[in-house]
Amino acid sequence: MFGLREPSHWLLLILVVILLFGAKRLPDSARALGRSLRIFKSEVKELNKDEKKSDEEGKSGS
Repeated sequence: MFGLREPSHWLLLILVVILLFGAKRLPDSARALGRSLRIFKSEVKELNKDEKKSDEEGKSGS
């Protein structure tokens, strides 16, 4: 899509992120993002578990 294969593209992306968020807020933002992703992952896992459970109940009930 964007072709971020060259190191110069990665450096430019990192520079833009640092300019947008600031070097002081970047660790806090990364920590919050990681926490949000962990919560999202656990919720998706729970949904899949509930879906499988309801499928099994539907098959055994019919």
